[in-house]
Amino acid sequence: MSDVRRGIRPDEDKDRLISPRRYRKVLIGTVLSGSLIAILPLLILSGINYRQYQDVLRAELTRPMIRFATNGKQSLESFLSERLSALSMILQDAPPEELRDSRRLEGLLVTLNQTFGDIVDLGVIDENGVQIAYSGPFDLEGRDYGTQEWLREIGTRAAYVSDVFMGYRGRPHLAVAVQQANGAERFVLRATIDTDVFHWLVPARPFETENNQTSTCRGCHSLGVQPSSDAFIINEEGVLQTTSRLYGGILESSHLPPLPYSSEAELLELEDANGMPLMISYAQIEHSPFTLVLASARVARHAGLASLQSSLVAFLVVSIVLIAAVVTAGAVYVVNHLRESDRKRAALYHKMEYTNKLAAIGRLGAGVAHEINNPLSIITESAGLLMDLLTRPEKPPTHEKITSLVDSVLKSAKRCGDITHNLLGFAKQLDVGRESLNLDALLREVLGFLDKEAGYRKIRVDFDLPDEPPTIVSERGQLQQVFLNLLNNAFAAVEDGGHIEIGIRKLAGDMVAVSIADNGVGIPEDHIKRIFDPFFTTKKGHGTGLGLSITYGIVEKLGGEITVKSTVGQGTCFTVTLPIGKES
Repeated sequence: MSDVRRGIRPDEDKDRLISPRRYRKVLIGTVLSGSLIAILPLLILSGINYRQYQDVLRAELTRPMIRFATNGKQSLESFLSERLSALSMILQDAPPEELRDSRRLEGLLVTLNQTFGDIVDLGVIDENGVQIAYSGPFDLEGRDYGTQEWLREIGTRAAYVSDVFMGYRGRPHLAVAVQQANGAERFVLRATIDTDVFHWLVPARPFETENNQTSTCRGCHSLGVQPSSDAFIINEEGVLQTTSRLYGGILESSHLPPLPYSSEAELLELEDANGMPLMISYAQIEHSPFTLVLASARVARHAGLASLQSSLVAFLVVSIVLIAAVVTAGAVYVVNHLRESDRKRAALYHKMEYTNKLAAIGRLGAGVAHEINNPLSIITESAGLLMDLLTRPEKPPTHEKITSLVDSVLKSAKRCGDITHNLLGFAKQLDVGRESLNLDALLREVLGFLDKEAGYRKIRVDFDLPDEPPTIVSERGQLQQVFLNLLNNAFAAVEDGGHIEIGIRKLAGDMVAVSIADNGVGIPEDHIKRIFDPFFTTKKGHGTGLGLSITYGIVEKLGGEITVKSTVGQGTCFTVTLPIGKES
């Protein structure tokens, strides 16, 4: 009993539909697609969360910086505006004789210091640039400022604020001045302000005086600089007007590029002249050369992002590993069950193929019997004649006569042997293996089983072949069954005296097409969609409906495809497209 009939599984390496390579592809595809479906949303959500965290972290860093610059701008502008307003009131209210009196000016200085606490000295300058009155720690009365730039600048505007300078005492100061007509004369009132107050406003830490006394600033409010940040004031040239944790002391360069002018607080990310990446919040102080700057190293922001990145990467790695493990385990389980199901289906289908082939052999029995009867009759007649010749003593046969009869017997016996060999070869198991096949010879061999029926029914069979019919590498037994099923259907479809045409043509892409066309009854359009379904048949009373279904499966297993075109009343054409293949 054959392996198939005993239920043994067919050779998986030779069956493309159940080969291990196919299931490996299915498993890999299932794992990749399942993992992608699960991991892609995870990556998208992680990316969105990371971006949101970036925005939140940036807001946490930048909002206090913007708030600092805005509050600092308001405080410094208020600080300068109060002092300029006080000087303007003095010029407006004091008569010219009081402005020329240094003792009267000393009283005004005391009053200002009682109010503000940071005025170093006061001086009145006439329209010629000569300081006509002075109150302060230095002997500056009569000094000529006519050639100085600040005096020319105040001539074009009502108030003036200078850069920070060291002064005679070697301590940083700045000068503010206002100009106003008092009667028939024009006066400039100039005050020098101690910039110690900036250390209250900007770095937000107490500032010690020369006598190790902590200075006070009435009306000043700390702006609350974070320990990791650096706040300072620069002038239009980028020179420090206060001390800086990053860039040093007063009047040193800040190493910052020019900051674009803006009437509001702004935020920038830049690199200083030393290549340090910084986040800068700044605000220009109106009516002064000052710009308040808050600098924070971008490392602080990146440190928070680095912590998130490491946590996010760890989460993604663990999640991806778990997802891949679960998807792989599920895919292996499903593919194993699919493989077992396909094995059972393939074994059953293999049995159906063999059963269908045996049924085809049964239908060929009558034709084969006629094929064998003819050479057997010749053998019988030749053997009888030879016996007669040998038993007639009066006239012995010639050598040529005996040789002729023996040749006739041998040829007829060979003819019987060829017929039975072809029939037995066709009846063999289907898993024979791949070999090089001549399609023309193979088709004629299959057609040989139907020669008697064609002759009896006067069916004309023509071949449409190229000059050199292509040779393909495939399975002989499988193709024999395919073409025999199609030819049987063609013979069943035509009337006696019908016509069948077999064609072979080479296609692009190393493919070859074999067509079997008849001028039979044709197939209705609604049946064409179902003719390859198992157990569908139009042959009422006979036929199992498995022939075309099995044919379709064999062609697909060989890597080809089968198509059909039909018109009712005109005929049908089946086309089998096969790969040419290469011998392994």
